[in-house]
Amino acid sequence: MTETAVTEPAVIDQLELTLDHRAAVEALEGMLLDGLDVERCPQRSAVPVPAGELLLMPAATGAFAGVKIAGVAPANPAAGLPRITGSYLLLDGPTLRPVALLDGAALTALRTPAVTALAMRELAGPDVAHLVVFGAGPQAFGHVAALRAVLPLERVTVVARRPGPADQLARYAAELGLSAAVGGPEAVAKADLVVCCTTARTPLFDGRLVPDGAVVAAVGSHEPDAREVDAQLVGRADLFVEARAVARREAGDLLMAGAAEERLINLSELVTGTAVVRHDRPRFFKSVGMAWQDLAVAAAQYELTGPPGESGPRRSL
Repeated sequence: MTETAVTEPAVIDQLELTLDHRAAVEALEGMLLDGLDVERCPQRSAVPVPAGELLLMPAATGAFAGVKIAGVAPANPAAGLPRITGSYLLLDGPTLRPVALLDGAALTALRTPAVTALAMRELAGPDVAHLVVFGAGPQAFGHVAALRAVLPLERVTVVARRPGPADQLARYAAELGLSAAVGGPEAVAKADLVVCCTTARTPLFDGRLVPDGAVVAAVGSHEPDAREVDAQLVGRADLFVEARAVARREAGDLLMAGAAEERLINLSELVTGTAVVRHDRPRFFKSVGMAWQDLAVAAAQYELTGPPGESGPRRSL
């Protein structure tokens, strides 16, 4: 007869995401400053399914580990459902015992704009004022709020296919204290920042119109055959990515433009100050999403909330 060890079951707390955008940016920055090697992070697994795609995204540090299971269902918005679904399981790093469960879609909606805001904070000029945002879905709303939290923005121009959602986003930006209007793709000619948060598979604007001092970010796709910006912009700009290893697999904006890998600067190099940022040409940041970002934000939320039934900090990363 085999003797089985008896242990207490792990306490899994269902955490609500209460972090603001600035705190999420700080969590991401802290993990990079602590020495995370973005080029050696585990690769995301993507599995095609009838409704779309399932993504499995694991990551670990010494203090925490975690995995996000996300669904990407392109038909959901037409049915009034979110395009991104899923859950995030946070585990204690030393024991790998589950400690918290978070809504995966809400986590994605928070960390993606925070990643962009972190990069753009490092790349933007001191007099940045005008944001042009393509798209009017949840990510567009999140990006307006996140960029407003870390940069001295004054006005926003919304470019979207449907007038109703575009007007809603413009009103939201106005509620944040920004001058806001709905415009067309030509608005990039007078932009300081351009953010593309769409499901487009072809370029959204003429990259030749982007001013030399502007920063552009594209976050809408993680597929090698989809892009939101054209080869003209990629050819003119200094190029920044989360990690070169991920970009060469998933960054269609760069792959379809034939961008050489040696031109790519990763986010760690940017945040730690080892990268040179030039302001005499556009800077382009391409984001596809990485698992360490979810872990950084989920762990920060867990520390803020504390152990189940308690409040206050738990421990640092």
